Amino acid sequence: MITLAPPFDDTFHLEDMPVDFSDTQLILPNGEDEEIDAVELRTQDTINSNNSINRKTAYITVATLLLINLLNYMDRFTVAGVLKDVIKYYDLTFSEAGLIQTSFICIYMVFSPIFGYLGDRYTRKYIMACGISLWSLVTLASSFVPANSFYGFILLRGCVGIGEASYSTIAPTIIADLFSKGMRTKMLMIFYFAIPVGSGLGYIVGSNVAKLLGAWQWALRVTPALGLLCVILILIFCKEPVRGMADEGEHLSNTSVMTDIKELVKCKSYVLSTIGFTCVTFVAGALALWAPVFMLDASETLGQSASEEQVSLIFGVITVAAGFIGVAAGAESARRYKVYNPRADPLICALGILVCVPFLYFSLVLSQYNIMATWILIFIGETMLCLNWAIVADMLLYVVIPTRRSTAEAFQILLSHALGDAGSPYLIGQIADAISAKHGSTSKSTPVQYKSLQYSLFTTTFVCVLGGAFFLATAMYIQKDKRKCERITKGLLGSTESLEDVVSGEHVVKTVERETNVIT
Repeated sequence: MITLAPPFDDTFHLEDMPVDFSDTQLILPNGEDEEIDAVELRTQDTINSNNSINRKTAYITVATLLLINLLNYMDRFTVAGVLKDVIKYYDLTFSEAGLIQTSFICIYMVFSPIFGYLGDRYTRKYIMACGISLWSLVTLASSFVPANSFYGFILLRGCVGIGEASYSTIAPTIIADLFSKGMRTKMLMIFYFAIPVGSGLGYIVGSNVAKLLGAWQWALRVTPALGLLCVILILIFCKEPVRGMADEGEHLSNTSVMTDIKELVKCKSYVLSTIGFTCVTFVAGALALWAPVFMLDASETLGQSASEEQVSLIFGVITVAAGFIGVAAGAESARRYKVYNPRADPLICALGILVCVPFLYFSLVLSQYNIMATWILIFIGETMLCLNWAIVADMLLYVVIPTRRSTAEAFQILLSHALGDAGSPYLIGQIADAISAKHGSTSKSTPVQYKSLQYSLFTTTFVCVLGGAFFLATAMYIQKDKRKCERITKGLLGSTESLEDVVSGEHVVKTVERETNVIT
């Protein structure tokens, strides 16, 4: 117990007083972002040098992770680039075709928590190397499944999700341990460029390789060889940082899985942003699988000649361009706006998904009149949707302590895919089948299939509005949760204590002693 009785001693020195600088922020005039970056770079060099990973090595690690993430998403959307051929080869309905992506996402999300647990406790580079090897071999095997074994193809595509789960849950946490603050945001922005670029390459490479070699199966034989090359790169160039290295905090110990889950559920900004991101994945998953098919049917309905390769190429280029612009604009605007508003991250996420709504809606409406206008609106809508990718990851990393980040990534993947893109391709396909079934014998005609997909895709606009609401709710709690995470990382709070406990007085003495030790 600390007791202070008046009168106070006039000789009490200011430097002896416990002071907490954790909540202070720089007030900077316009145009000083370059100075901020320079300070962060110098700070980063000091942090990394103290932990045996210099800045050059950290950059090489990020570049390696970026390349693998590029291949990750390229493999994921190769099938979408040749979906018409796959439907014909296996004689599928829309809902059965939707199962291809749904099976992958279901396995992916189920195994994510497992790799989240492993990633918080064991050497991450070896876990990722094993996962990449698995997805490469299974992808190759799926290209040899005969036409009478569609569910064998579904099973193998699902198993690809095991390998990709091992990578997606762990890679962002390595970047978080190598960089802090603004530099972390920039590195995550670069890392998440791979989502739209890899997705676009999946459409382009898949459709064109299939056309060149005369069979859609060859589209699935490109990424396995590149995957095995990436295993070698990750073992040589990817360095394993100490967890929490860039956060300048105390070395934290792992807690039990149940404790981790309970603390994550208490973090309101984590839960709300995860639900908001679920809406993003729902829309992105639906568009990724069905947009090329929809645009091909729209072109044929208008009497315009178009091939699957041409449509996949256009959609792939749009996805790459929208991703570059959207991810960069989202991350950079959030970084700059945070100087003036600490709630910038969730507000920009809300802005992106809400602005996407009118462009997505009118792209569906105008598709029956003008294909070029539809492509332009899809591009703008995808750009707005891509504002979220890097920002959501950044928010997770600064509201969750280092020893729980892989687990947090895993459960965000589990929820966002379980309620998002795991079901949306199948759901859109089911709605389209139900609508086309009303036309009887003409249900397989191109105009009927076009109208069926058009009406079913309208559901994505309502989901966008819902996602915007959850991101706006996240803005109410983001500051408090970030401050709590910083204090736990610096040893000013226990990993299961709350800021309310400190204010109520239960842990006042303990916290004051910790703060005094940190200052001295």
